[in-house]
Amino acid sequence: MQLSKKKELASKVLNVGKGRIIFVKEHLPEIKEAITRQDIIDLHKAGAIQVSPVKGRKKIVRRKNKRRTGKIKKKVNTSKKEYVIMARKLRRFLKHLSKRNQVSKEEYINSRKMIKAKKFKSKRHLKESLEESR
Repeated sequence: MQLSKKKELASKVLNVGKGRIIFVKEHLPEIKEAITRQDIIDLHKAGAIQVSPVKGRKKIVRRKNKRRTGKIKKKVNTSKKEYVIMARKLRRFLKHLSKRNQVSKEEYINSRKMIKAKKFKSKRHLKESLEESR
């Protein structure tokens, strides 16, 4: 006995999905004869048609993000990055001058120390200080 159309009608009338409609086996002949929406409502009240409870999955509770080492966001200090860029630029320039023999060994060593101590703001500043020392 196929009651798929009856199940469809019952799901529309009772506002539930087809999977939740359960027909009681003792009342199958009565369900088979039910044609109208009112018949379905009456059968539901009588207990011939039952609605199974909702089978839902457990709600996942989101974890609160804890403030750990990977989560801490700080303002990045760019002073080191700027120092590294400037120091490399100045050292490269100084090495170039020493290869051309425009700077003596002592001047080279002293200016390297001064670069390390952040004495020069720019390449131009380094040039000026080398010209003054001569």
